[in-house]
Amino acid sequence: MQGVTGSNPVPPTSSARPSRLIEAVFGFQKQLLEKGDKVSDIQITFPDGSVKNYPAGVAGQDILNDINGRIKKEAVAVKVDDKLFDLSRALPSGKIEFLTFDSRDGKDVFWHSSAHIMAHAVKELFPDAKFAFGPPVEEGFYYDIDAGQSISMDDLERIEKKMQEIADADRPFQRAELSAAEAIALFKERKEDYKVEQIERLGEPPAIYREGDFIDLCRGPHLPSTGYVKYFKLLSIAGAYWLGDERNPMLQRLYGISFPKKSQLDEYVTRLEEAKKRDHRRLGKELDLFSIQDETGPGLVLWHPKGAFIRHKIEEFWRQRHLKAGYEFVNSPHIARKDLWKTSGHLEFFTENMYSSMQVDEQEYLVKPMNCPFHLLIYKSRTRSYRDLPYRWAELGTVYRYERSGVLHGLMRVRGFTQDDAHIFCRPDQLDDEVVKLIDFSTGMLKAFGFDDMDVYLSTRPAKYVGSLPNWDRATEALKNGLEKTGIPYEVDPGEGVFYGPKVDIKIRDSIGRSWQCSTIQVDFNEPERFDISYIGADGEKHQPIMIHRALLGSLERFFGVMIEHYAGAFPLWLAPVQVQVIPITDAQHDYAKAVHAQLLEADVRAELDDRNEKVGYKIREAETGKIPFMLIVGQKEAEQKTVSVRKRQQGDLGSSGLTDFIEMIHDRVEKKAAA
Repeated sequence: MQGVTGSNPVPPTSSARPSRLIEAVFGFQKQLLEKGDKVSDIQITFPDGSVKNYPAGVAGQDILNDINGRIKKEAVAVKVDDKLFDLSRALPSGKIEFLTFDSRDGKDVFWHSSAHIMAHAVKELFPDAKFAFGPPVEEGFYYDIDAGQSISMDDLERIEKKMQEIADADRPFQRAELSAAEAIALFKERKEDYKVEQIERLGEPPAIYREGDFIDLCRGPHLPSTGYVKYFKLLSIAGAYWLGDERNPMLQRLYGISFPKKSQLDEYVTRLEEAKKRDHRRLGKELDLFSIQDETGPGLVLWHPKGAFIRHKIEEFWRQRHLKAGYEFVNSPHIARKDLWKTSGHLEFFTENMYSSMQVDEQEYLVKPMNCPFHLLIYKSRTRSYRDLPYRWAELGTVYRYERSGVLHGLMRVRGFTQDDAHIFCRPDQLDDEVVKLIDFSTGMLKAFGFDDMDVYLSTRPAKYVGSLPNWDRATEALKNGLEKTGIPYEVDPGEGVFYGPKVDIKIRDSIGRSWQCSTIQVDFNEPERFDISYIGADGEKHQPIMIHRALLGSLERFFGVMIEHYAGAFPLWLAPVQVQVIPITDAQHDYAKAVHAQLLEADVRAELDDRNEKVGYKIREAETGKIPFMLIVGQKEAEQKTVSVRKRQQGDLGSSGLTDFIEMIHDRVEKKAAA
């Protein structure tokens, strides 16, 4: 037994666990207190720099009692240096920070505790239920559950009522640390097969949490008690394979959301309803933009004419901006010999996301999951001089990655996608300037597409990494300096870098406040070393360049999906596949309407003519539903005066205009990238 934290254990029911383990797990309060008396005092440093000594065994909740203000009521957990603790746990010396729901870590604690409460409620209603994983996610939480029977949407209300009972009971979350053998015995007794397998896979002693009769495997931390979770809603049910493997049992994934305030839940529910209206899968079908069909295969996108046109305009603008920023374009094949992916390290670090090999001329080939190895080979094709650097090479390269069927989601998660890749090869003395340029360039591009609200993260060295620590420190410092020089607010995301280097991630917020991962800037010392690329320096010797990976839009498929939802399908005028609909009132105006339509096309205005034998009101509603920005209504008066009656989507009649003036207005709005 390694130790127990928490106080006032709630007596378990007879079905909770083996009696021997009840004593072993939660019966050591006295021993812990005696042990704590022998440890010297700890020193706590507060955010304002002040320092105070506390007796050993002091918990975050004890320290909160010395603090005034709202933090005393709103704290959900505590961080000492970079480690998170329950408010009830004994703390070590270090710099302290109390977490509230307003912080990312605080939300994770709140939502993870909510997942625990939801699992408890499911267990009460479905006694045979077994539990897999129940983490917090970007917004809310989920739990993968084998309930022994199907849980339907109709059951969610029952589960919510049971959750409310558990929350109202306000029972404390209690933590205990076990050896692997103790934990396996505990969960075998409880017939929790998935938990037993998790413990066996962990290879290290896990922690468990308990509230009332319910026990879960969890590293924590949790909220002080269930009563903190007052306002919540269960959202949906989906299928998920155990460990994401189709060969394993299919589980049910229950999604939920929770908040400390009712107003926050109400706001979220309203936003959720708006999100349903904006679902890119529904709008993609209604607007005839794209499809994903069984005959092609899951996760493989078919671009329809209107969607392909919008993509063309995005790519056209992308190329123009890159040329102005000093980039050159390269192109690479879709397959390569298997040895290339051994050299790059993808077979070692990325093999689960790569497709099986194919035999070509008795050689093994793989479809590419990345473009970067090809750019390295282009660099290596001839001797490079320090005078030539930096190289900025960009490619709209289609890649293929095997994503589990359970995670595929419209355009947001696919198996074949076009990545707007760029790789910069530079000297060490150029790194800081290139990072600044990349950040400015990336944020400027995103703003041009209408995304002004961004969250920026600096992701540092993960547990599994390659390369030397000095190189990691140098790269991380360059990214940090670049962010600070641009003045962009950012957060540090510890341990979330890729295996070959640290990165900057830029997440955009859409029109209803949702966050989407988009741009990434990654410094890489590893690939240049693996491919043995070099340049001849001023000293005549070989030196290794630094490689920077950069995806700006991420993937065109995903970015397009985000754009659909951001604009609710009503794309800005410069991107709209049809900018103007010409609508004659009667058959008598058909000839004039055709002339207006022809003049628009001649002026490079994307226009359609609706000369169907339908009522004008019906045609207008059709154009509104089709998200067409402008309609030109032409009747007898317009035909006689050689004018048009201008109507704007969702705004209605704008009055009469000369066609030339209208065309100039369209050109001006397109030039300025106006929203409509």
